[in-house]
Amino acid sequence: MLVSACYGAMTPKAENIRGFAYYKGKGVPQSFAKAVYWYRKAAIQGYEAAEVNMGLAYHMGQGVPQNDQKAVYWWRKAATQGYAPAEDDMGAAYYRGKGVPQSNHKAVYWTRKAAIQGFAPAEDSMGGAYYRGKGIPQNFRKAVYWYRKAAIQGFARADFGVGRAYYRGQGVPQSFEKAVYWYRKAASQGLIKAELNMGLVYIIGLGVPQNDQKAAYWYRKAGAQGNAAADILMGMIYRDGDGAPKNFQKALDWYRKAAIQGYALAEFRVGRAYNFGQGVHRNDQKAMYWYRKAAAQGYAPAEVVMGTSYNLGQGVPKNYVQAYKWFALAKSATKPGSKIYSTASSDIKRLSFSMPAPQIAQAQALAYAWVKAHEK
Repeated sequence: MLVSACYGAMTPKAENIRGFAYYKGKGVPQSFAKAVYWYRKAAIQGYEAAEVNMGLAYHMGQGVPQNDQKAVYWWRKAATQGYAPAEDDMGAAYYRGKGVPQSNHKAVYWTRKAAIQGFAPAEDSMGGAYYRGKGIPQNFRKAVYWYRKAAIQGFARADFGVGRAYYRGQGVPQSFEKAVYWYRKAASQGLIKAELNMGLVYIIGLGVPQNDQKAAYWYRKAGAQGNAAADILMGMIYRDGDGAPKNFQKALDWYRKAAIQGYALAEFRVGRAYNFGQGVHRNDQKAMYWYRKAAAQGYAPAEVVMGTSYNLGQGVPKNYVQAYKWFALAKSATKPGSKIYSTASSDIKRLSFSMPAPQIAQAQALAYAWVKAHEK
């Protein structure tokens, strides 16, 4: 780039490289604005890679105000030149309805153009289109065909797609051993859902010998990437001592990681830890704090605990109206015949004998108001 600058004529490719250097902060102070400046200089000369980068800048709102329409404008310019990454971006834009009217058929049109050029992300997307029947008739065999094309290029999501096909017997004969082979390839590249599935096959013993320690290994890898499901599973492993020595404090640490991400099950588990003094000093008030957070998301077991706590005055002042409300919410959130439904129904019946009719009406009104306020 320095040589080109000395001669006063930097090529579009060099301008795009300089823009990328500013985007990443490689050798120069990181600056999205300067990155866009150099991308634009190359893009207005019709350099496809720079046009794609301009589209990405507008899509992400980096160095320019976020604008999906302008993102599509630049991607379309590169796509009409047959540039596969831009064709794939156009397909994604139509799938999501970002900057263009949502259209699965147009998404497939653009994605296929990129896929037939051997662009791995587009091949994977074509596999997904056939797998889900989005914009094209569902066809598991064709889904595997496209997943496999991307997978042989080492594309992790496609490795997972082939593994899932073997696991479920969709488009290929079912084979847990082959499923594990492909899941492992994806997991070794850090794909979270593949790491979770590796944990699952070891927990159950499908395609591999059952091994709790190896299950914990894969769940821990997914949890280290901030995956809440893996955090909860690791908490359960430490709670039960399956795959790791039983340790309530470590279980609580993992539950808390998922709870601060707002996952109701994890919030409930943290509440139980405080409720029973597992891994932490017992504290009914803190238990109620976490139970309430889970209950506020409509998690029925937490709603039952809230009802019980108000009924007994445990961690909160005794209040039959509030107890009735939470039991009613738990009952309405579950199916007849389920354990939670039966428990909530029995508790409501018992409370009804101790409450005058106006209090019951008040509790029912509170439950109704809560449901309306938390409707999605």
